[in-house]
Amino acid sequence: MKKISLLGATGSIGTQTLDIIHSNREKFKLVSFSAGMNITKVREITKEFQPEIVSVMNSTDANVLQAEFPKTKFVHGKEGLILVAAHSNADMLVNAVIGSVGLEPTMEAIKEGITIAISNKETLVAAGDIVMTEAKKRNVALLPVDSEHSALFQSMNGEDPKRVSRLILTASGGSFRDLSRKQLKDVTVQQALAHPNWSMGNKLTIDSATMMNKGLEVIEAHHLFNMPYERIDCLLHKESIIHSIVEFEDTSMIAQLGSPDMRVPIQYAMTYPDRIPMQNAKPLRLEEIGTLHFEKMDLERYKALALAYAAGREGGTMPTVMNAANEVAVELFMKGEIPFLEIEEIVERMMDQHEKITSPDLDTILEIDSLTRKMVYDKVK
Repeated sequence: MKKISLLGATGSIGTQTLDIIHSNREKFKLVSFSAGMNITKVREITKEFQPEIVSVMNSTDANVLQAEFPKTKFVHGKEGLILVAAHSNADMLVNAVIGSVGLEPTMEAIKEGITIAISNKETLVAAGDIVMTEAKKRNVALLPVDSEHSALFQSMNGEDPKRVSRLILTASGGSFRDLSRKQLKDVTVQQALAHPNWSMGNKLTIDSATMMNKGLEVIEAHHLFNMPYERIDCLLHKESIIHSIVEFEDTSMIAQLGSPDMRVPIQYAMTYPDRIPMQNAKPLRLEEIGTLHFEKMDLERYKALALAYAAGREGGTMPTVMNAANEVAVELFMKGEIPFLEIEEIVERMMDQHEKITSPDLDTILEIDSLTRKMVYDKVK
């Protein structure tokens, strides 16, 4: 029985993680989770799984829930996230929150020696060097949940990492993959959220539309697999069947294929190194697919991806600024306060004016993250 803590239980990855736990009660037990303000969903999860600790956003909600569920400890805010993440009774933390809010809880879980299944890519983007150094020092495994990184992880299983010549991340192209930059000028939030292949949270879907999501994944792959940026490529693959590819020195390529179902990489991280049957899953039938298509990634068309590569190569605090600016810009777009193309313009402006700190500590990263967010809000206002 593996005891699971879950950050972001009411989001897309979180609900699919709960689905896996629900279908495999003999293998997993939910001992703690966090959620935001969806208190109706919190009640449902608490009633079904009877966890030991639950964190919500507001103290008022925590107090109300505490009265309803006296056997569960309810906490709130940033401190609540950390208590859930570092819960000493957990064997694994599934970090499924969106944004750099997941950074400090991840660090605390590492200090507790808890294995981490990480879907929160912004943690590694904002502070990858610090996170990976601490994980290595404490011998804590970070198991990828993103479909692309899970594919790379599976494709390298049993292989000598020194023999890898290139990592190839595949990209669906997002909601606007068939539009020119000129056609992007007046696109709406609703159009951006209509992803052709995947069912994801709003922020992730918008990032997919700008291709910033793939940029974040490039930086994440750099840290997870200790791979220089010049050996990480992206390939447009509209069917989302090949989830990523590893090329080796002898020119062999190993890829992981599957239907676009996020439960597969989530479950693999949760059961690693084992595999178990996937409930209610649609097996991939290549004869039904027929043909797969691939295109070279156009970095002029997808400017956000180019910015992410640039930030990653700069290193230091530059990825922190890029990530913070993007998070706020996406939020403003979803509120209808800026047009779609201004997302990448804001990111570029913040990067251009930032004076990089080469080897920041965690406090510096958190300070720059906060300052960048404030600057974006102020400039837009």
